[in-house]
Amino acid sequence: MTETLLTALALIPALVFAIVFHEVAHGWTALALGDPTAKEQRRLSLNPIRHVDPIGTLILPGMLALAGAPVFGWAKPVPVIKQRLRNPRYGMMAVAAAGPLTNLALASIGAIAVGLLVRAGVPETASVRGFFVLSLTYFVLVNVFLAFFNLLPIPPFDGSHIVEGLLPERLAGAYERLRPFGMILFFALIALTWFAPNLGVIDKLVGPPVSWMLERFDFLVHWASQDSFTPAY
Repeated sequence: MTETLLTALALIPALVFAIVFHEVAHGWTALALGDPTAKEQRRLSLNPIRHVDPIGTLILPGMLALAGAPVFGWAKPVPVIKQRLRNPRYGMMAVAAAGPLTNLALASIGAIAVGLLVRAGVPETASVRGFFVLSLTYFVLVNVFLAFFNLLPIPPFDGSHIVEGLLPERLAGAYERLRPFGMILFFALIALTWFAPNLGVIDKLVGPPVSWMLERFDFLVHWASQDSFTPAY
């Protein structure tokens, strides 16, 4: 019970932090490219209350963690009106990419922080200082996973907007018409993750790039710590 509580205390703040920064990055990028909708609706704030979706940010991640399945979630999407962007086609690609890139930047900061704590002699024990290492490790994991999960080319994920922008206009139009069916795929993905965790659907889709990226962040940990520490992920 204590271990479960510690995991929740380490994991949930990391997830909320990662999701809030992800959404705000979309809004700020949209504003820079001509769409002030997020600003008009006061969604450029880092206040979690403005972004948290009770189901997607708290309930679902908690249930997935208890089930031992990959943990993911979502916040209330920051509103972006494609037509208000100065260059709607490529602007939407930039807005979509801003979220995952922000998560990877946060993961870099988290990995360096882990290394610095280890360099300072923080033990990997069930102490307060050890809990900070655990929290930062989850912070890195959550941000990397969230980045690549959102890059899946399934509407409404960020990857779908990037793919749409890369396709020739004729194919992009056909792809956009498939967007309403994306939610069906999305909920099917959630159902498979919850009811058939042994299939490892999320692991197979996102696992390889996540593992590759974590190896890069492992280097950052070693660089910052200048020690032989190997992080828990």
